[in-house]
Amino acid sequence: MQVIFIFNMNVRAYLNRIAYAGPITPDANTLRQLHLTHLMAVPFENLDIHNHRSIIVGEDAFFRKIVEQNRGGFCYELNGAFAALLRALGFKVILLSARVPRADGSPGIEFDHLTLRVDLEEPWLADVGFGDSFLEPLRLQVGNEQPQRRGVFRIVESADGLLLQRREGDEPWKAEYNFTLTPRQLQDFAGGCHYHQTSPDSPFTRKRICSIASPDGRVTLSDMKLIVTKNGRKEERIVETEEEWRALLKEHFNVVLDITMR
Repeated sequence: MQVIFIFNMNVRAYLNRIAYAGPITPDANTLRQLHLTHLMAVPFENLDIHNHRSIIVGEDAFFRKIVEQNRGGFCYELNGAFAALLRALGFKVILLSARVPRADGSPGIEFDHLTLRVDLEEPWLADVGFGDSFLEPLRLQVGNEQPQRRGVFRIVESADGLLLQRREGDEPWKAEYNFTLTPRQLQDFAGGCHYHQTSPDSPFTRKRICSIASPDGRVTLSDMKLIVTKNGRKEERIVETEEEWRALLKEHFNVVLDITMR
């Protein structure tokens, strides 16, 4: 049996953080709206890692950072917090472990990525912590092609369980991540979170990233490069100074870092 730890969340503050004023009935429509709104409001970012701040696996820590400090985070934080919000609203949520393929195609570590199963009349795959991926939750059905703005997604069986794939235009299917349906506890991901904060093999220790979905595309700060995608058209430019980088962080993501905290 999965053990679930729920802290006393201020649900209204969380909903205000993501500018959500829609229905809160635990159904598929509410899940879709919350998922999309969260992705438009809360950035995917790893800035604490590069500012030498430890990321602690815990719902209360996630809430303080995302809601009270107006920050984003990476998968453990974003999906961990989103799962707590959904549960507080009456959804049944199961934490799942996923493994993201490395550049050479080999699978990442176990607990490489935290994703979510949400059970309603049918099961859904929800994920607000994977950067540029599906904007609305996917039906957790094998072989069903599900078109969205970011491309077409499907879940297929694999040797390691299930594989989420994505296709854009006429390109071949590409792997997003492998996952299983084994229920996990939040603290199971502590080792993976530590690995991604400290290992030179982790993509999160190699460069700073802050990225958020927009109604017509996406905005990303990747180290000293600003990437803006609108209606399928991508524009990139180099950020010249740290001061400019911080100004762009505030302008596009409403994130202000307290550099005094270590």
